[in-house]
Amino acid sequence: MRFNKIKNSLQKITNYEGAAAYQLSPALELYTAVVTSSLSNQFYENAGDRLERIKSLIGKNEAEFVAKLATYTREKMHLRSIPLVLTVELAKQVNGNSLLSKTVDRVVQRADEITELLAYYTLANDRKDTKKLNKLSKQLQKGLAKSFNKFDEYQFAKYNRATEVKLRDALFLVHPKAKDEQQQALFNKITNDTLSVPYTWETELSALGQQAFANEQEKKAAFKAKWEELIDSKKLGYMALLRNLRNILEAGISTEHLVKVCMYLSDETAVKRSKQLPTRYLAAYRELKKLNHGHASVVLNALEDAVKVSVANMKGFGYDTRVLIACDVSGSMQQAISPKSKVLLYDIGLMLGMLLQYKCKNVISGMFGDRWKTIAMPSNNILSNVDEFYRREGEVGYSTNGYLVIRDLVKRKEVVDKVMLFTDCQLWDSNGYNQAASNQLQSQWKAYKKIAPQAKLYLFDLAGYGQVPLNVLRNDVHLIGGWSDKIFDVLQALEDGSNALAEIEKIEL
Repeated sequence: MRFNKIKNSLQKITNYEGAAAYQLSPALELYTAVVTSSLSNQFYENAGDRLERIKSLIGKNEAEFVAKLATYTREKMHLRSIPLVLTVELAKQVNGNSLLSKTVDRVVQRADEITELLAYYTLANDRKDTKKLNKLSKQLQKGLAKSFNKFDEYQFAKYNRATEVKLRDALFLVHPKAKDEQQQALFNKITNDTLSVPYTWETELSALGQQAFANEQEKKAAFKAKWEELIDSKKLGYMALLRNLRNILEAGISTEHLVKVCMYLSDETAVKRSKQLPTRYLAAYRELKKLNHGHASVVLNALEDAVKVSVANMKGFGYDTRVLIACDVSGSMQQAISPKSKVLLYDIGLMLGMLLQYKCKNVISGMFGDRWKTIAMPSNNILSNVDEFYRREGEVGYSTNGYLVIRDLVKRKEVVDKVMLFTDCQLWDSNGYNQAASNQLQSQWKAYKKIAPQAKLYLFDLAGYGQVPLNVLRNDVHLIGGWSDKIFDVLQALEDGSNALAEIEKIEL
């Protein structure tokens, strides 16, 4: 994000490592905390602390900005949990106008998000008994009532789960008004718990798993036939396909169906419509690499093709644009992005770095910890490059000496147009002294600007702790927060002279 036009200066503080840093403004800090948040434990901050900081920052920002941010993170960045958190917390700040109900309407895009929102509402308001969700905000209720009008029986049935807050509970609480007799009949089915069982891969495989088979061969043949049926039916969604690639290959599907799987995986329209995080491709790639299967390489190639689509239209990185990409592989980056995920912050930095390298025609890439090391990689491979970096991460140690990246450029008098650091922004000098008073990255950047006055530094903040090692109000230092493929849309906006906060302000509610 670029904040050239902001007149006020940032407050100087120290980061978690004791190095000099800058405190972000409330709006910018809330943005970075939100778009980097999976509500899981971080190296420097646990999930509970992160949530409390987000709630505190909401109170420091204008209600309209919070509403627009919730909408932006759901519609533009395709996040799910954090927009619901923003919406419920917003309910504590506003009443008597339609801002909240409009936000609910924009944020709730799946039937299960009605119950997810209410489940967080019970936590946020200490309503331990989910059956007594009384005193619901009038505007929150109004927005949820409108949300009930969005979905059909299949969508409701798909997410009609045995959760603490059920669809039936939500219906009784919200009292939505049916728009016609057909919808009233649907609401009656929710009330009586008689929704038709949907045809989904989960229900089909679950039903098959409950059948008795004469032997293992018969069972394997049945599952092979079922996976092929699901592929032919086109009811197997893109994310479900990514999650089940190993199961599908192990089921021994036919060559004809394997071709269909690969074509769907790499189809440009399907990839863009699915809105998958780039790391989901990495997780699928790593799972398949463990598999001893003759067709695994074909599917791995399809995954490589698929992940390239996310940056297919990014501009500004041709043969004449000199780019340096540096990935932070320090100890604090080796934290899982969520309790159930095997993907680390470290992986995200490498993934985004390699996606960007793919688009660049004149690029130097490498990793830093105790030391900075450049590593030449073939630009046409993304997922395999990530794994190669992953394999070699111990070669540079585990500190966060990001300043070495810039110092190397200064020493070699290497002129580049863009320096891109993928990091948690907890940069320091592990060999230095008096950390609170020093900022090696800042001093090295100042020295480098004498060599390359047109150069720009991009800090990709992958953790959102609310601190940055450089003054991002300068017109040559930009902060980009988050880890979805939308990061590159923000990067493109920078090239066009825009910024993320300006994009959020453009949202109409």
